[in-house]
Amino acid sequence: MPHFAYQDGVLHAEATSLCAIAAQFGTPTYVYSKAALLENFASYANACAGRDALVCYAMKANSNLAVLDLLARRGAGFDIVSGGELLRVIAAGGDPGKVIFSGVGKSEDEMRLALGHGILCFNVESIPELHRLNQVAGAMGKQAPVSLRVNPNVDAKTHPYIATGLRANKFGVAFDDALDTYRAAAQLPHLRVTGIDCHIGSQLLDDAPLLAALDKLINLIDVLDAEGILLHHLDIGGGIGIAYGEDGEAAPVAVKAYLGRLFERIDLWRAQSHHGVPIKVIFEPGRSIVGNSGVLLTRVEFIKPGPEKNFCVVDAAMNDMMRPALYQAWMGIQPVRKSDRPTLKYDVVGPICESGDWLARERELAVEAGDLLVLMSAGAYGMTMASNYNTRGRAAEVIVDGDLCHLVRRREAAADLFALESTIS
Repeated sequence: MPHFAYQDGVLHAEATSLCAIAAQFGTPTYVYSKAALLENFASYANACAGRDALVCYAMKANSNLAVLDLLARRGAGFDIVSGGELLRVIAAGGDPGKVIFSGVGKSEDEMRLALGHGILCFNVESIPELHRLNQVAGAMGKQAPVSLRVNPNVDAKTHPYIATGLRANKFGVAFDDALDTYRAAAQLPHLRVTGIDCHIGSQLLDDAPLLAALDKLINLIDVLDAEGILLHHLDIGGGIGIAYGEDGEAAPVAVKAYLGRLFERIDLWRAQSHHGVPIKVIFEPGRSIVGNSGVLLTRVEFIKPGPEKNFCVVDAAMNDMMRPALYQAWMGIQPVRKSDRPTLKYDVVGPICESGDWLARERELAVEAGDLLVLMSAGAYGMTMASNYNTRGRAAEVIVDGDLCHLVRRREAAADLFALESTIS
């Protein structure tokens, strides 16, 4: 994470000391680097230069309006999974015409909202969804653009909670059923079949499963061609992983190299195929754009020695960063100030009343009460998964631009948490 580095023994975000950020905004606080965010997006955009391609940021990773605004200004589209996410795109100045709507449980209200704003495409995941969307579009006097999210039964070899491309997963249309489902979609009067989509999982450190899924998709496109169902876009999804820094962790896939291999296969297929329709390639990256763009800044409350473990109790908790408790995810943790004090092994835990409330286990740290720590690579699936468990306000969010700090989400106060509630009179 080159945009988070030590200067004179103090960890900085770009040119700004994290000590200064803690003093100004308190803790816990999410801190993002604008430069890192834009560089990560540019790795996709530059690799797609000169091609008919669209990078649709998977905003479930981090949906802060300022993040969306920065990406929209660079031409990003957006992959959404709810009507609320579409409204966030619009509020941030994004173009609904570059929005792909994924998800297995779209409601009628969400369909109406998306149709009313003219989104690029619905990624449909079941036959019942096809029929619901056809009815909603017909009632509105519209045709809904659809692609099928095809489940290619490719093992992403990732954590089972974030694997989405196997027959046992809830996502997508089974590959063996895809042809019949496309036939059904093509017969519905208020749908316009435009593409094909897949997304096999997240935090992939090897692109071989993605390329295997691509091979299955382009073979299916050729079969559909023979049926007279001509597709105009191919959406290969996202899932490229990032380095979290765990010992023995595989190196992440280089985006440029992965896209080079993918485009090479597509070009070869196009040269050999009779598919006569220009085809746009769509990507849905999330974590690989924002993950290493952010850290979670937290302060040590207590050092608590124990008979079997030493505990470093901090003011961030599982409600702020759910990944370790939910996935047993390993995340790097570093002191904001370097120290010559001797280290001890600690479990870093939060104040939540759950034994599952931990951020890091068995880490060598030189810490004492009052010290600042950062949880590294926290830009993805941190704030978007945060909750108010134990009536804890969610953290502040700050974007650093060189030596400038922008508060892009204020810390929640207790009154914010029960403002929508009422007692019985």
